[in-house]
Amino acid sequence: MRTLTGRDAAIVLLERLEQVYPEAECALNYRNPWQLLVATMLSAQCTDVRVNLVTPSLFERFPSPEAMADADLVEVEALIRSTGFFRNKAKNLISCAAILSTEHDGEVPADLEQLVALPGVGRKTANVVLGNAFGIPGMVVDTHVKRLAGRFGWTRAEDPVKIEKDLQQLLPEERWTRTGHTLIAHGRALCKAPTPVCSACPIADGCPRRGVTCSK
Repeated sequence: MRTLTGRDAAIVLLERLEQVYPEAECALNYRNPWQLLVATMLSAQCTDVRVNLVTPSLFERFPSPEAMADADLVEVEALIRSTGFFRNKAKNLISCAAILSTEHDGEVPADLEQLVALPGVGRKTANVVLGNAFGIPGMVVDTHVKRLAGRFGWTRAEDPVKIEKDLQQLLPEERWTRTGHTLIAHGRALCKAPTPVCSACPIADGCPRRGVTCSK
């Protein structure tokens, strides 16, 4: 039997994970690209559960970029305080909304470079929005994806941008968005930091790190 290496091995491992987490999807609640952009910006250093508790009142008060652009900073800070780093997040939300209103006709752009040019929007946030709001493949690299990609031997990089590029080269473009959801689900459930629960892992027999102590 031929030993699978590189892309073939990665896809086989990924397909096994997809069978374990068939319903893996974006955990943030949103109805449109604007709401997903805001929710993802708030999720930095914060749980999705907490963000989902905050956003209903925030979206009711500021349903569009135009509304947020005219917002009072103190009011926005109060609404998002529990997400952490609320002062910086509030400034970025208002600045981002102002740019969307004046330069993008109040619409969230479906373009990576235009998204990352917005205040408070990095490649992770941009790829979340592209993949989930617009159906454009985006390779999200968060703490879970970074950890699992390293453990699986899919990358040796530590920098998120380099990891993103490595995964894009390794995996077919049409799988990028779902890969992020799947790896995040597995990272939260079993392949945790600092110690994975290998004894309960359904793909342990195919993991390159099997039997090796994981330190990250």
